[in-house]
Amino acid sequence: MKDSKQIQSVINKKSGQEMAKHGFGKTDVRYWYDAIFKPEYRRDGQKLKVEDWAARMQWRGRRETFNLKTPNKTAAASKAKEIYTMLVGAGWDAALEKFKPEMQRKAVSTVGDFLTELREHWSGKPKTFEDYCRSFRTILSQIFGIKGGSEKFDYVNGGRAAWVAKIARIKLADVTPDKVNKWRIAFVKKADGNPVKQRRARITCNSLMRQAKSLFSAELLGHVAVHKPDKLPFDGVVFYERESMRYRSRVDIEELIQEGVRELPQEQLKIFLLATMAGLRRNEIDKLQWPAFRWTSGVIRIESTEHFTPKTADSGGDVPIDKELAALFRGWHAKATSSFVIESDGEPRTDATYTSYRAQRHFDLLTTWLRAKGVTAIKPLHELRKEFGSQVCAKYGIFAASRMLRHADIAITAQHYLDQKERVTIGMGNLLSMPENVTPMLRSGASQPSKSGEVSDRARKRRLISRAAKRRRRHPPQRPGGLCGYVSGKISRGNRQGNRSRSVLGAGKHRTFQDSAGRCARPEEDCRRVSTPC
Repeated sequence: MKDSKQIQSVINKKSGQEMAKHGFGKTDVRYWYDAIFKPEYRRDGQKLKVEDWAARMQWRGRRETFNLKTPNKTAAASKAKEIYTMLVGAGWDAALEKFKPEMQRKAVSTVGDFLTELREHWSGKPKTFEDYCRSFRTILSQIFGIKGGSEKFDYVNGGRAAWVAKIARIKLADVTPDKVNKWRIAFVKKADGNPVKQRRARITCNSLMRQAKSLFSAELLGHVAVHKPDKLPFDGVVFYERESMRYRSRVDIEELIQEGVRELPQEQLKIFLLATMAGLRRNEIDKLQWPAFRWTSGVIRIESTEHFTPKTADSGGDVPIDKELAALFRGWHAKATSSFVIESDGEPRTDATYTSYRAQRHFDLLTTWLRAKGVTAIKPLHELRKEFGSQVCAKYGIFAASRMLRHADIAITAQHYLDQKERVTIGMGNLLSMPENVTPMLRSGASQPSKSGEVSDRARKRRLISRAAKRRRRHPPQRPGGLCGYVSGKISRGNRQGNRSRSVLGAGKHRTFQDSAGRCARPEEDCRRVSTPC
C-alpha cells in the first residue's frame, strides 16, 4: 500500500480539471487547494517558479488567470474559492474589478474604447473601417434612443462630435444580442405593411448588421487584447433571407443615349457615356485619368494610381469600348485642360474616411437629369452600369458580362445585375382557336371589322388615299434628273375611265427616276405620275 507522500506526489502532477474527479465541487475550498499552482518561467535556461500561488478559471467561454498574491497555500485556496463564487454570481466585470483591478483598468468597457482600440489594429482601408463604425453607431443610436436630429450631420460646429460622444459612452456589455434582435424586428415593422418598403427595410437592415458585425470578426479580435462581454452583440442574431437583387430593365437605353447626346453638357455627357457604354463605377469615373485610355487597342484600363485604388483586386482590368466612343473621347482629350477625364474644381482626397468625389456637382446634376428621364432607382448612375451589364449578357452571355463588369465571382453577376431581355414563350399559341365571345385586337390604325369579318372597302380606300397624300407631301415631283412622283401599283377602275386625279389602290413605296427628257423610266403599265400624267 502506498504511503501518504506517494499519493500526494501523484496528485500534484495532475491538472486542475482532473482534481474534480475526487468529488470536490468548485465551491469547496478543498477543490482549489489542489487546483491552484505556481506559474513557471525560464531565465538563463533555468526553470523557475514565482512565489505567489495562482488560479486559472473559465466561465462562459472566457478564461483568465488570477494572481492570488500569497505564498500561503491555504489562504490562496480560500481566495480562489471566493473569486469563483463572485464570478458565477456577478459575472466577469465584477470579479475583475475586485480581484484583478489592473486588468479591469486596461479592459475595454465602452463602445468608444472598443472602437479606439480596434482602430489601432486595423490594416485595411480607413474608409472601410469608418463605414463599419457608422453602421454600428446607427444601430446603437436606434436601440438606445439617441436621436441626434439634423445636428448629427453638423461636422463644423460640433453637433456630430456630440452625437458620437453619447454613443461612445454606451457600455459594450449592454449591447446584447437580445437588444439587437428586437431592433432588427422593429426596423422592418416601421415600413407599415408596404411590401416595397418592407423589402427595402430588410435589405438595409441586413447591410447595417453585416457591416457592424465585421467589427467583431474572430480574425480581427484575435489580434486585440480587449475585454469582451460574455456574448458578443451579434451572437445568434439571424439575418433576413437574402432578397432577390436581379436587375430588371425599366429604361429604353438607346433612346436615353440619344437624348443624352443632344441635351447633356460635356462633363455630364462624359460621365453618362462612361457609365452606360463602359460600365464604370462612380469612383472609377471620378478618378479616371486620360492615360487610362489605350487608343490603339481601344480599351480603358482600370488600375491603381496615386489618386485611385480599385474596389477589389479583381476590379482592375481592361474594358473594351466601341471605336465611336473612343473617337469621341479622343476629341475631348485634344482639348483637355486637366489630367482627369472629368474636369472639375475639386481635388481628389485619398485619405478621406468618408465618400468623397471630385466631380460631385456634375454627378448631382446628372442624377437630376436621369430622374427627369424616368430613371427612378435609388442610385440612378449605378442603374446605368446595371443596364450595361444586362445588355452585354443578352448579347454575349453571362461570362462575358462578368468579365466586362469585373466581378470577383460570376455568382455576383448572376445574383445582381442581369435581366433576360429576350422574349421567350412556350410557342403553342397556334393550337388555340378564337372563342366567339372574344373580340380580336386590331393593329394600331386598323378599322373595326364588319359582322362578316371583312374590313370595309370604303375604309380601305380612305386609308390608301391618305397614304398617297402623305407620300406626295413628303416627296414632291422633282425636276428632270431627280425623283419623280411615280409610285408602283394598280390603277383603280375610276382611273381607267379617265379620272386620274383620284386614289391609287395598292400604292407602294417605290419611286423611279426620270430620264434626260423628263419621262418616266419604268413601263407605263407599272407606274403613273401622281400629280400629272406621263
